[in-house]
Amino acid sequence: MDVLFVDLDGTLIATDLLWESLLLTIKHHPRSVASLPGWFASGKAALKHKLASRTRPDAAGLPYREEVLALLRTAREKGTPIVLATGSHRELAGDVARHLGLFDDVLATDGRINLIGSNKLDAIVGYCAERGHATFGYIGDSSSDVVIWKHVEAGFAVNPSRKVIEQLGEHAARVKPISSGKSKWKGLVKALRPHQWAKNVLLFAPLTLAHTLALGPIVTALLAFIAFSLCASSVYVVNDLLDIESDRKHPTKRNRPFASDRVPVPHGPVLAASLLAAGYGLAVAALPLEFVGTLGLYLVLTSLYSFWLKRKLIVDVLLLAGLYTLRIIASGLATGTPVSEWLMAFSVFLFTSLAFAKRHAELTRLAQEGGDKTAGRSYQVLDTNIIASLGPTSGYLAVLVFALYINNGAAKGLYAHAAPLWLVCPLLLYWVTRVWFVANRGRLSEDPVVFAMKDGVSRWVGVASAALPW
Repeated sequence: MDVLFVDLDGTLIATDLLWESLLLTIKHHPRSVASLPGWFASGKAALKHKLASRTRPDAAGLPYREEVLALLRTAREKGTPIVLATGSHRELAGDVARHLGLFDDVLATDGRINLIGSNKLDAIVGYCAERGHATFGYIGDSSSDVVIWKHVEAGFAVNPSRKVIEQLGEHAARVKPISSGKSKWKGLVKALRPHQWAKNVLLFAPLTLAHTLALGPIVTALLAFIAFSLCASSVYVVNDLLDIESDRKHPTKRNRPFASDRVPVPHGPVLAASLLAAGYGLAVAALPLEFVGTLGLYLVLTSLYSFWLKRKLIVDVLLLAGLYTLRIIASGLATGTPVSEWLMAFSVFLFTSLAFAKRHAELTRLAQEGGDKTAGRSYQVLDTNIIASLGPTSGYLAVLVFALYINNGAAKGLYAHAAPLWLVCPLLLYWVTRVWFVANRGRLSEDPVVFAMKDGVSRWVGVASAALPW
């Protein structure tokens, strides 16, 4: 072949820049959402042009397919000209071409022509005719590329579907498949973040602390747990979609399903909507109206956090602490179990401490990498010391609230022997202090609540604290 043409979306990169541009526009230019219907109505070429004029994904952080890059480098070594031929907007395609430095030219969508399918074939044929190329090769991935593969001397298809193979028919012999070997189903499960459901164990706290063992309230709490978990997963999916760009700059978050494109970005909105419908539908069908309203408030607050408040200094920490406490309040409303002011005060201070620990962990990691400011947050490495002061203090205030609760005599109605509760105080002091020692040494998971659920010492402290009053 005289020249090799390469598709971008789904081929060279394991994502779609149209969807990435759309998500970035929604995140950074929310007022543009009102204009989206008109942009869609004007056609894909105009839509891509409008989006590209407002935001451009970082070419350096995109999930490039190593198998395709290896083919391009081999072609480059043989002296074969390589052209990026893509349906993405020319500005975005140009960013990718400049970043990789592998391409001799770029063919891409402008404001008038959407360069896919037959439009792309016409552009390729015209390009070859102008430069005297008799034959060409093409690397693509979708059914829109079939019309091009039928004219190639040699072709490659990335993860071709059964539909693509059937459409190729007799031309399939000239198209070699390239497999990325990634499981989409495992990625879908990971996108739900099921390990985060451990936080929703807080929904059983009011029943446990009220010593309620009746089957009815326990089943209700279980249904509330399921509803909260499904709705929380829908929020995690939305959050991951909006944070794709910053996640790709993170040493571990870049492996999240959408950031790494183990799950295609277009699947995200459908997945989030399905989880939300299932979780909120369960709440409406089986749980009290007060719980439904509280769950709705949780969704509103988490949405505000994802879109805006997580970038606000201090406010993000207080909101995270409030969301944990809201779970306890929601459970009380679902099961009809009173939630005391003591429990709410204790929860607010304790979870404020853990929320600060989360930020401390992020800054510690950043300092180890030589960075200065967290991506998508308002914290800097120089804030570490004040966070290390505020965090433990909040935890110790939670212990103080617990001590005042005992001294007030409020516990005597629930415990035959309330005196052993005083022994819980040093256990809590030990645990809070240990969490912050672990955080200061850079060994704390970036979600301290999940860390507490998995950590052996934390579990032993929890068991001892629960057993002492009995």
